[in-house]
Amino acid sequence: MTEDLFGGLPLPAPHERPPAAPGGAAGTSPPSAKPARAQSVQPARTDDALQALAARLPSNLYFGTSSWAYPGWNGMVYDGEYSDSLLSRKGLAAYSRHPLLRAAGIDRGFYGPIPLADYLSYAAQVPDGFRFLVKAPASVCDAWLRGSDGAGRLANEAFLDAELAVRDFIAPATSGLGSKCGPLLFQLSPMGSLADSGVFLELLDAFLGALPPLDPSITPHASYTVELRDPALLTPRYIKLLRRHGARFCLAARDRLPPVARQAAAQALMDEKAPGPLVLRWMLHAGRPYAFAEKLYAPFDRIVDDDPDTRNAIADVVARTLRAGQSAIVIVSNNAEGCAPLSCVRLAEAIAARLEAAPR
Repeated sequence: MTEDLFGGLPLPAPHERPPAAPGGAAGTSPPSAKPARAQSVQPARTDDALQALAARLPSNLYFGTSSWAYPGWNGMVYDGEYSDSLLSRKGLAAYSRHPLLRAAGIDRGFYGPIPLADYLSYAAQVPDGFRFLVKAPASVCDAWLRGSDGAGRLANEAFLDAELAVRDFIAPATSGLGSKCGPLLFQLSPMGSLADSGVFLELLDAFLGALPPLDPSITPHASYTVELRDPALLTPRYIKLLRRHGARFCLAARDRLPPVARQAAAQALMDEKAPGPLVLRWMLHAGRPYAFAEKLYAPFDRIVDDDPDTRNAIADVVARTLRAGQSAIVIVSNNAEGCAPLSCVRLAEAIAARLEAAPR
């Protein structure tokens, strides 16, 4: 029988003005000018209440969102309407002025390697003390080569290839982000028929053992972090393997995985011998598949599906970590409740209340 850490796990089931038309008659009025394309992004106005909330939180708590290029955040993160393209390239400086947002998830890395120049640009836009969580490419993290429908077609021979991970991910991310580099996340896609615990653990053991040690003089806050999508693989053997290699467990709130309160057992085992930093991602509302949530929640400017149970469970885990003197990085997706910045505010309130409460 497979060790079951949690009990009763479900099976994974605006543009430049156009040129005047040639041959226009003298004295005719030119076409109406369109506003010039914005060249920079401005932050939303400072909110005194948010500043006060941020002041109630310890400096080793890092809230962030899963990417940052969302025009729907006008008025809460950005002061103006900007294209998602501009926000993606130049929005981080404004984003990092939000009182609570001291971290960000770089999700695009999952879809292909990110050039060193882009990492350097990201780091230059944010202040010291900011943290990035960066996703490794699917070429390393997906056991399958998938078709356009997302179904696995062929086994991926580069799955958990340490040499590829170093070349395409670890080296550029750490060199470009430096002291602002946080968790280097290997988000392992659902493995389907390859999810044999013995084979998987052997592969993961060899992979983590082949990764180069992270240099604390360059990336003092970086860590190798692993996130699974197959609940049957979340066993004590898996957690102990991560601990043996100095890697961190990513607690992920999303579909197909146990609720946060039950995953907290894995975090506790991770820190059984010595407490360590928490890496937590709140990705999806329970029962809401990704495509459904994207359609239902857009343009991500309000809370659509309030999820107090998950929020309270996350606040409990974070508060325990902070009380132990460890850092916590919490990345929140729009698909958790509908608007990641507003979810971060509610989470911050819940965590602050716990930290201020008398010890039980």
